Amino acid sequence: MAGWWDRKVVPQIIRLGCGCQKLAELRQPIVSQASGKVLELGIGAGANLRWYDTARVESVTGIEPSPELRAMAAAAHRPQNPALDILDGAAEALPFADATFDTVVCTFTLCTVHDHVKAVHEARRVLRPGGKLLFCEHGLSPDAGVQRWQRRIDPLWASAFGGCHITRPVRETIARAFNIAEWKGGYQPGGMKLAAWMESGVATAS
Repeated sequence: MAGWWDRKVVPQIIRLGCGCQKLAELRQPIVSQASGKVLELGIGAGANLRWYDTARVESVTGIEPSPELRAMAAAAHRPQNPALDILDGAAEALPFADATFDTVVCTFTLCTVHDHVKAVHEARRVLRPGGKLLFCEHGLSPDAGVQRWQRRIDPLWASAFGGCHITRPVRETIARAFNIAEWKGGYQPGGMKLAAWMESGVATAS
């Protein structure tokens, strides 16, 4: 049952949930800053493709372990989008040489990777010196009361939503490998606080 759910239901949840207008409003100002050769971690169903500035972006390489989501992302690509290459792979073991990319985009991905710390360090490895990590994620709330409920609910939440964890400390994790140049955090209006703590910003590879 779990295999069927993960193959058939979870990709549709991701496509609809991650592609919704509320999250688009968070994605757009982050993704539109990308430039040069771009790597997108967890490209999913391609929700970010419409926000890349074709005047600034040379190409986009998307990493995505789900074949169902890779197919959705390929279908979402349009001629006016930058050149796109979608690869099967994991953010924790990127198949690229050091200093390959100018920008890494990471939106609503750190919650689902198996090892978020390793994924961030891999992003740093493949970025050229001075390159940027553009991120928009949900994760561990700074409020102790909300944190307690997040930790209680997290196993069930992850089981239902394709391994999505609501207890990942976003800024703390990124700061281990990057210099955070810009950061913004807050609860998404109208969302459940358990999953509505959002963090976005720009981190640089020194």
